[in-house]
Amino acid sequence: FRKLMCFTLMFCVVSDIHVPSPHSTMKPGSPIPTNTNNPGVRKAARFGVYRYNNSSNDLFLFKDSQINKAMVQIVRGLKYMLHVEIKRTVCKKREHSSLDSCHFQSKKSLQQMLRCYFEVWITPWLHKVHVPVVHCH
Repeated sequence: FRKLMCFTLMFCVVSDIHVPSPHSTMKPGSPIPTNTNNPGVRKAARFGVYRYNNSSNDLFLFKDSQINKAMVQIVRGLKYMLHVEIKRTVCKKREHSSLDSCHFQSKKSLQQMLRCYFEVWITPWLHKVHVPVVHCH
């Protein structure tokens, strides 16, 4: 049953990914542009944000506000390459709030937006996520 669930999860994530035609010049295994609203992309972006929050010294948590570009590569799982805008929320790190319930800062002096590039590797059948690249500025 577990393998079926993993296959189903993988199928749901991959089924929304555009696969190039056989006559395309794109090489197999190359990154493929994918819809920024894809649930797998959104989940990968959230993992990138969690990694950023865990490594930042900011008093407040950041949350993804917009995914500008998403690519996915199928390599021993799914490798997402994401360009994401993240913004400071009103939630303090010490509160350990769920990001879904955190609103963006409304106080002008506390507002901050960063542009980030995340690489997120998801191996669903091993329940494993690795975020090796987080660059924000």
